[in-house]
Amino acid sequence: MAALTINVSTVNPLGDRVFVKISPSEEKTAGGILLPDTAKEKPQVGEVVAVGPGKVDNNGNRTALEVKVGDKVLYSKYAGTDIKLGGDDYVLLSEKDILASISE
Repeated sequence: MAALTINVSTVNPLGDRVFVKISPSEEKTAGGILLPDTAKEKPQVGEVVAVGPGKVDNNGNRTALEVKVGDKVLYSKYAGTDIKLGGDDYVLLSEKDILASISE
């Protein structure tokens, strides 16, 4: 059996799935207290790095996704599947788990 190498460019989400690179969590609180890894909450903000082709409706038509590669998004706290690639954290989630697009 051949070894499988997975990297960001080889991940192609299916249907209405979105592949998001998780933004790093804060190291300090607003008061300047350093947080250990065990006290940090899972971030809910990230950047879209790949999107699927869209969901197929009951009539066989494909519905395009509202987000695109490069968008910053806010997603549900317990949504998706966490994936670690090359030292970076990613999450693969359904478009319905994305709560908002963030403009900078």
